[in-house]
Amino acid sequence: MSETGSKLIAQNKKARFNYTIEETYECGVVLEGTEVKSVKAGNMSFPDAFAEIQEGEVWVTGLHISPYPFSSVFNHDPDRKKKLLLHREEIKRLSRKVEEKGMTLIPLDVHLKRGRVKITLGVCRGKKQFDKRADIRERDIQRDMQREFKKGLNG
Repeated sequence: MSETGSKLIAQNKKARFNYTIEETYECGVVLEGTEVKSVKAGNMSFPDAFAEIQEGEVWVTGLHISPYPFSSVFNHDPDRKKKLLLHREEIKRLSRKVEEKGMTLIPLDVHLKRGRVKITLGVCRGKKQFDKRADIRERDIQRDMQREFKKGLNG
């Protein structure tokens, strides 16, 4: 993130490969107990994480936060559903977008902003196999161009 006071903790690289991101929202997340310390230590993963809207609230499922190793036996459940904090108008807008065919809510990254844990939520559309191949091809072309440019500079 380019904003001041923001530190990237984890990024969902698979989401950017498997989905086309239409829109992004920054939202807070309700954490309990030692989850905050565990997130700040980077002990989290979200390979199959997604968000869903239930009864006017947004919940993220599949976000795994490992138990904090230096805590007592009263630790949190690592795979519990976590509530996301958004304004009512944003939730209404998201629910309208998700009702469209093929749209889903995917957490893109987790970062700290002024000491608070935030999740960047993306309104995404799934990519087809040929779209993924085109992205790989484009990335290879860019890499080759950089290589040639660097070779030209070094002589």
